[in-house]
Amino acid sequence: MSDEQPTPEDMKRWSGSFGAVAQTYDRGRPSYPAEAVSWLVGGEAKVVLELGAGTGKLTRELVAQGHAVYATEPDAAMLALLEAQVPGCSAKVAGAEEIPANDRSVDVVVAGQAFHWFDHEVALPEIARVLKPGGHLALAWNFFDQRIPWVRRLVEAMGEQGMTSSSHGILADSDLFGPVEDKTFAHWQDVNRETLVDIVASRSYVASLDEAGREARLDKVRALYDDYGRGHDGMQLAYRTECFRAQVIDRDEGPTTDPGDGASHEGPLISDGTDTDMLLIDFR
Repeated sequence: MSDEQPTPEDMKRWSGSFGAVAQTYDRGRPSYPAEAVSWLVGGEAKVVLELGAGTGKLTRELVAQGHAVYATEPDAAMLALLEAQVPGCSAKVAGAEEIPANDRSVDVVVAGQAFHWFDHEVALPEIARVLKPGGHLALAWNFFDQRIPWVRRLVEAMGEQGMTSSSHGILADSDLFGPVEDKTFAHWQDVNRETLVDIVASRSYVASLDEAGREARLDKVRALYDDYGRGHDGMQLAYRTECFRAQVIDRDEGPTTDPGDGASHEGPLISDGTDTDMLLIDFR
């Protein structure tokens, strides 16, 4: 992995690159292990809001485990693939900084491979707002397992830059959430030459290169596969999935006064979703 960390300008430029490679992203990126998803959500069926859902890599497993899932993704091209491939999941183009959900309306907010893209000063209060008392925020990242020599060579060939889960530290420092728990899971992805190229081509810092630079990077990956690969039989790419979760700190709502009629109201003025079939505003 490159020691060079991306600048804020890099991050802003890279964040807008995914729509152009949405199909490539969906073909190449790995899913998440079932046991990791179960740990993230915490067991029984719940109402789950997914932020930065992409093409639905994490969404698929959330739905398969029986949760009521509402997915948001700021890129319309990415979300279109999610809607096509995860039937029955309510989805909306939206970012983490302005969540289309009522106060205290979801049990869990989850983000896979996405939290580092958020404007945390805005997004964390929004996430805390929509979580029910006792609810939690869960974060996950898939990383290459570089203990395996050929995987280290892959990372060098693709010029991996600044891929860490360190942004979870922002959650640990927030006074909106309690202590952060963490757990790591191992899993493998079956890949062939084309899959490996898709994995690399879908990286934001590769997708943002000019055509010549992008092809030069991908040629290195093709050559690596030809050295290590098994032809049509493919090979397995090892990952570790780093997971984090923290419970929202309950807010003392207390009595509030409606300035319109002067009457005192207990609890939040905005519906918490329990008295309506519409948990999320304008979500369908």
